[in-house]
Amino acid sequence: MFDLPVTTKKERYAATQFRNFLLDQGFEMAQFSVYMRCCASKQHTETLTRRIAGATPESGKVDIVYFTDKQYENIVSFRGNTRQKPRTNPDQFSLF
Repeated sequence: MFDLPVTTKKERYAATQFRNFLLDQGFEMAQFSVYMRCCASKQHTETLTRRIAGATPESGKVDIVYFTDKQYENIVSFRGNTRQKPRTNPDQFSLF
């Protein structure tokens, strides 16, 4: 989750670069300024955290929240007044 300033042209550019970085790292947008990605291990989350730290713009706020597969499955979502089906964990692929 992040809140980046977009007042100046330079800030808007930095915010766009950061969002594109997240997409390039395999994240998907859940909401504006909220991106998510499933990771197979704690080590993988730590690697991504270091990458995000290196790509974070100088100003603004970035928060990283970790939660388990079971917590992800328990998310309750609505689209309008309609409750959506429970989420399932994304498939994990290993490429060799």
